[in-house]
Amino acid sequence: MPTKIAPEEALIYAMVTASAVDRKISTEELQRIGSIVKELPPFDRYDDDWLVKEAQDCGKLLAKPDGLRSVLDLIRQSLPPHLYETAYVLVAEVVATDLRVVSEEIRFLDMLGGKLEIDKLVCAALERAARARHQKV
Repeated sequence: MPTKIAPEEALIYAMVTASAVDRKISTEELQRIGSIVKELPPFDRYDDDWLVKEAQDCGKLLAKPDGLRSVLDLIRQSLPPHLYETAYVLVAEVVATDLRVVSEEIRFLDMLGGKLEIDKLVCAALERAARARHQKV
Protein backbone atom coordinates (compact mmCIF):
# COMPACT_ATOMS: atom_id res chain seq x y z
CA MET A 1 0.00 0.00 0.00
CA PRO A 2 1.30 3.45 -0.81
CA THR A 3 1.83 5.63 2.24
CA LYS A 4 0.71 8.75 0.43
CA ILE A 5 -1.02 9.70 -2.83
CA ALA A 6 -1.75 13.05 -4.44
CA PRO A 7 -4.55 15.05 -2.80
CA GLU A 8 -6.64 14.75 -5.98
CA GLU A 9 -6.28 10.98 -5.83
CA ALA A 10 -7.31 10.99 -2.17
CA LEU A 11 -10.50 12.85 -3.11
CA ILE A 12 -11.22 10.20 -5.76
CA TYR A 13 -10.55 7.39 -3.26
CA ALA A 14 -13.02 8.98 -0.84
CA MET A 15 -15.77 9.23 -3.47
CA VAL A 16 -15.19 5.75 -4.91
CA THR A 17 -15.18 4.22 -1.44
CA ALA A 18 -18.44 5.95 -0.57
CA SER A 19 -19.97 4.52 -3.71
CA ALA A 20 -18.63 1.02 -3.04
CA VAL A 21 -19.40 0.60 0.67
CA ASP A 22 -22.84 -0.87 0.00
CA ARG A 23 -21.27 -3.41 -2.39
CA LYS A 24 -22.91 -1.90 -5.46
CA ILE A 25 -21.74 1.09 -7.40
CA SER A 26 -24.69 2.64 -9.18
CA THR A 27 -24.53 4.23 -12.60
CA GLU A 28 -25.81 7.46 -11.06
CA GLU A 29 -22.98 7.49 -8.51
CA LEU A 30 -20.37 6.87 -11.19
CA GLN A 31 -21.83 9.63 -13.34
CA ARG A 32 -21.81 12.01 -10.37
CA ILE A 33 -18.15 11.24 -9.63
CA GLY A 34 -17.38 11.86 -13.31
CA SER A 35 -19.21 15.17 -13.32
CA ILE A 36 -17.46 16.27 -10.12
CA VAL A 37 -14.09 15.53 -11.71
CA LYS A 38 -15.08 17.46 -14.84
CA GLU A 39 -16.49 20.45 -12.93
CA LEU A 40 -14.31 21.15 -9.91
CA PRO A 41 -10.95 22.95 -9.85
CA PRO A 42 -8.94 20.28 -7.98
CA PHE A 43 -9.31 18.03 -11.03
CA ASP A 44 -8.62 20.56 -13.82
CA ARG A 45 -5.59 18.73 -15.18
CA TYR A 46 -7.11 15.26 -15.18
CA ASP A 47 -9.13 13.29 -17.74
CA ASP A 48 -11.52 10.33 -17.68
CA ASP A 49 -8.74 7.79 -18.19
CA TRP A 50 -7.08 9.00 -15.00
CA LEU A 51 -10.35 8.69 -13.11
CA VAL A 52 -10.83 5.08 -14.24
CA LYS A 53 -7.28 4.16 -13.18
CA GLU A 54 -7.68 5.78 -9.76
CA ALA A 55 -11.04 4.08 -9.22
CA GLN A 56 -9.49 0.71 -10.08
CA ASP A 57 -6.51 1.31 -7.77
CA CYS A 58 -8.90 2.23 -4.96
CA GLY A 59 -10.96 -0.90 -5.60
CA LYS A 60 -7.86 -3.08 -5.36
CA LEU A 61 -6.96 -1.53 -2.04
CA LEU A 62 -10.51 -1.91 -0.71
CA ALA A 63 -10.49 -5.61 -1.65
CA LYS A 64 -7.54 -6.32 0.65
CA PRO A 65 -7.97 -7.34 4.27
CA ASP A 66 -8.71 -4.22 6.34
CA GLY A 67 -9.03 -2.32 3.04
CA LEU A 68 -11.54 0.24 4.27
CA ARG A 69 -9.33 1.26 7.18
CA SER A 70 -6.32 1.41 4.85
CA VAL A 71 -8.17 3.71 2.46
CA LEU A 72 -9.26 5.98 5.30
CA ASP A 73 -5.67 6.17 6.57
CA LEU A 74 -4.41 6.93 3.08
CA ILE A 75 -6.98 9.68 2.59
CA ARG A 76 -6.00 11.28 5.92
CA GLN A 77 -2.27 11.09 5.19
CA SER A 78 -2.64 12.45 1.67
CA LEU A 79 -4.96 15.41 2.18
CA PRO A 80 -3.83 18.76 3.50
CA PRO A 81 -6.17 19.92 6.30
CA HIS A 82 -7.79 22.60 4.14
CA LEU A 83 -9.21 19.80 1.93
CA TYR A 84 -10.77 17.72 4.74
CA GLU A 85 -14.18 19.34 4.40
CA THR A 86 -13.87 19.19 0.61
CA ALA A 87 -13.41 15.42 0.81
CA TYR A 88 -16.37 15.11 3.14
CA VAL A 89 -18.74 17.17 1.02
CA LEU A 90 -17.72 15.30 -2.14
CA VAL A 91 -18.52 12.03 -0.40
CA ALA A 92 -21.84 13.47 0.75
CA GLU A 93 -22.56 14.47 -2.86
CA VAL A 94 -21.97 10.92 -4.08
CA VAL A 95 -24.06 9.44 -1.27
CA ALA A 96 -26.93 11.87 -1.94
CA THR A 97 -27.00 11.18 -5.67
CA ASP A 98 -29.84 8.65 -5.52
CA LEU A 99 -31.54 10.29 -2.49
CA ARG A 100 -31.45 6.91 -0.74
CA VAL A 101 -28.78 6.72 1.94
CA VAL A 102 -28.10 3.22 3.28
CA SER A 103 -26.56 2.34 6.63
CA GLU A 104 -23.17 1.48 5.11
CA GLU A 105 -22.95 4.93 3.57
CA ILE A 106 -23.89 6.59 6.86
CA ARG A 107 -21.23 4.53 8.62
CA PHE A 108 -18.61 5.54 6.05
CA LEU A 109 -19.52 9.22 6.42
CA ASP A 110 -19.14 8.84 10.20
CA MET A 111 -15.79 7.10 9.80
CA LEU A 112 -14.51 9.71 7.35
CA GLY A 113 -15.66 12.62 9.53
CA GLY A 114 -13.96 11.02 12.53
CA LYS A 115 -10.75 10.26 10.67
CA LEU A 116 -10.55 13.83 9.36
CA GLU A 117 -11.62 15.27 12.73
CA ILE A 118 -14.48 17.29 11.26
CA ASP A 119 -16.96 18.70 13.77
CA LYS A 120 -20.26 16.78 13.75
CA LEU A 121 -22.28 19.96 13.17
CA VAL A 122 -20.15 20.78 10.14
CA CYS A 123 -20.66 17.22 8.88
CA ALA A 124 -24.42 17.56 9.27
CA ALA A 125 -24.43 20.86 7.40
CA LEU A 126 -22.36 19.45 4.53
CA GLU A 127 -24.62 16.41 4.27
CA ARG A 128 -27.76 18.54 4.28
CA ALA A 129 -26.36 20.82 1.59
CA ALA A 130 -25.56 17.81 -0.60
CA ARG A 131 -29.06 16.37 -0.15
CA ALA A 132 -30.62 19.74 -0.96
CA ARG A 133 -28.67 19.91 -4.23
CA HIS A 134 -30.09 16.56 -5.35
CA GLN A 135 -33.78 17.14 -4.62
CA LYS A 136 -36.12 16.74 -7.54
CA VAL A 137 -38.98 19.04 -8.39
